[in-house]
Amino acid sequence: MAVYQWKSSSPEETMAFAEKLGHRLREGDVLTLEGDLGAGKTTFTKGLGLGLGVKRTINSPTFTIMKEYMGRLPFYHMDVYRLEDSDEDLGFEEFFEGDGVCVVEWAHYIEEFLPEERLDITISYDSESSRTISLKTSSGHFDEVCKEIIK
Repeated sequence: MAVYQWKSSSPEETMAFAEKLGHRLREGDVLTLEGDLGAGKTTFTKGLGLGLGVKRTINSPTFTIMKEYMGRLPFYHMDVYRLEDSDEDLGFEEFFEGDGVCVVEWAHYIEEFLPEERLDITISYDSESSRTISLKTSSGHFDEVCKEIIK
């Protein structure tokens, strides 16, 4: 397990960084995404979608819990903020073990359902335009991906 950090000076840089990551993702990859409101989680997710070849507009699934997009792989964008006090099993494993890529915002609310092998991403607010993106790996695959995109 390793932790990598990258600094972004703008939403455009954040999106471009996430796009590079999206190009390297493969079937079954699960990413968690944490950060305060306004930190740039949706901007990051839009970049991932670009890297996965998604053509549709990506926006936060806050009121639907999950949105599905098609690119070179299915892309499942989950926002589990509203599940904070829920113990209900909503079948997340189907998606985590499926044929696509999952990104889960506010993932700490469903920690018990998350797979061990995943990439945990935290976006920290540094200033109005600056963010620190921390990537914590759990496998050799994600270590290689992070080494490729952080040079």
